[in-house]
Amino acid sequence: MKVLVIGSGGREHALVWKLRQSPRVSKVYCAPGNGGIAGEAECLPTDIKNVETLLALAHQLRPDLTVVGPELPLTLGVVDEFTQRGYRIFGPTKAAAQLESSKSFAKEFLQRHHIPTAHYAICNSADDVHDALPHFHTPIVVKADGLAAGKGVVICKSKEEAASVSADMLSGKMLGEAGSRVVLEECLVGEELSFLVMSDGERVAALAAAQDHKRVGDGDTGPNTGGMGAYSTSTLVDDQMRNWLLQHVARPVVDGMKAEGMEYKGVLYCGLMMTAKGPMVLEFNCRFGDPETQPILMRLESDLAEALEASIEGRVSEGDFRWSTDASVCIVMASGGYPGAFEAGKKIIGLEEAGRLEGVKVFHAGTSARDGACYTAGGRVLGITARAADLQTAVSRAYDAASMIGFEGAHYRKDIAARALKVK
Repeated sequence: MKVLVIGSGGREHALVWKLRQSPRVSKVYCAPGNGGIAGEAECLPTDIKNVETLLALAHQLRPDLTVVGPELPLTLGVVDEFTQRGYRIFGPTKAAAQLESSKSFAKEFLQRHHIPTAHYAICNSADDVHDALPHFHTPIVVKADGLAAGKGVVICKSKEEAASVSADMLSGKMLGEAGSRVVLEECLVGEELSFLVMSDGERVAALAAAQDHKRVGDGDTGPNTGGMGAYSTSTLVDDQMRNWLLQHVARPVVDGMKAEGMEYKGVLYCGLMMTAKGPMVLEFNCRFGDPETQPILMRLESDLAEALEASIEGRVSEGDFRWSTDASVCIVMASGGYPGAFEAGKKIIGLEEAGRLEGVKVFHAGTSARDGACYTAGGRVLGITARAADLQTAVSRAYDAASMIGFEGAHYRKDIAARALKVK
């Protein structure tokens, strides 16, 4: 069958790579793709912010399956439009994707369905912020209500800072329309966990869990990013905790969405904080995470295309997935200046050498290819991913590969999965 993957990042490269392994997949297209994806799929220049453009592409290609990578097309209703025209597409509807596109919608939904989450306040103005701040202890988390590419969360050490950051968001100067409403949250303490499930609107099946590293600097310092690395192991979540999360988080979300007339199909990414009082929901993503997808799919041994079709056709089960007991890790190599302003067009060297290392796959995120060479074209440039029998070996392989790759201004964290290794 022919598969169309929408997107251009490291997550989409991982999806393309895994889908190509399915014996049922004969052709993979990616719109628009990137310099690395071009070696594994036919890349088609496309404006993914325009649903009509995506529909025109589907009319041209007639794909048997379309897979949406990033959040923006989902929030614009691409699934609704494709489905109405008879195209099989994987992902939630525009209404269901509000779990990600609106932090305030998600928080009120969590409260309505008694799913554990942090104390919060929704603020539409500086006056709302002023009234809410006395009800919070510091530090305070300020979140933009809308989509902000992972950069709409600021942890504020004082109430004055929270008021200032909120004002910057609400004014539109900081994040534009995404910050026209803000959510204040108590700051939860613990280990973060990315818990993903597949849903067909009624049933859910757990995927391998992962842990993301959001801050740009070692030791979780500096501003938030889209993600600087992630790892996945079979021991990250034990069976008892997995069952608890399915029963008290994932299933109540899917059941609640159905009860409210917004059937949820696709991947539901539950961003959790594992606190001393138990797991609490930080956020939802309505698609595969990036960079979590890279290490998760490195461990997937069953057919991804089959699992995606099961979601569309209403027959999801735990049997859709077989996971390796190996560990995997992804290190994000970023452009100088990221997550702030950065320059593109820097030549990348060492990709072939790194890719030849045992257990290593270099996923491209922000790259372009021309004249037989690869160049930087985004903030997050590469996701250097490795798999091995144990986490330490996987980490070593990934860093060995990263040391072989270079471009002007390149930087990456040196402590991905370090806390997990210390625990052991």
